[in-house]
Amino acid sequence: MSEPRTVTLATADHGDVTLDEPSWCIGHADHRPDDQRADILHRGPDVTLTFRGHHIADVGLVQSPFTVTDVPELSSRTPGVSVSLIGRTLDPSGLYSLAAALDGYADQLRDLADQLSTILGGSE
Repeated sequence: MSEPRTVTLATADHGDVTLDEPSWCIGHADHRPDDQRADILHRGPDVTLTFRGHHIADVGLVQSPFTVTDVPELSSRTPGVSVSLIGRTLDPSGLYSLAAALDGYADQLRDLADQLSTILGGSE
């Protein structure tokens, strides 16, 4: 079993802060020493959703261990998945709900494709 990873980050309001770093965190390259402790963000690698070369959304694990608001959709001490498409962070239940909604949208798109195919004389 490996040792827990820690990271020390300089902050404007609490000086150097040492904290445990989750195994999924890709580091803190965007952290600045003038950031507040509450701004510290653990971030996992982005999963980029694209279609035919067009960017649709980015999603990835996030956690704000020192957040002062603890609004799960925006900032939380509990890990969540940040979804750029909706500008929110979701827990597992919310992520499953989004996936179900996207499945429904896919069904609607297939229905429109069927209608368009009929309009075009079934050429697709």
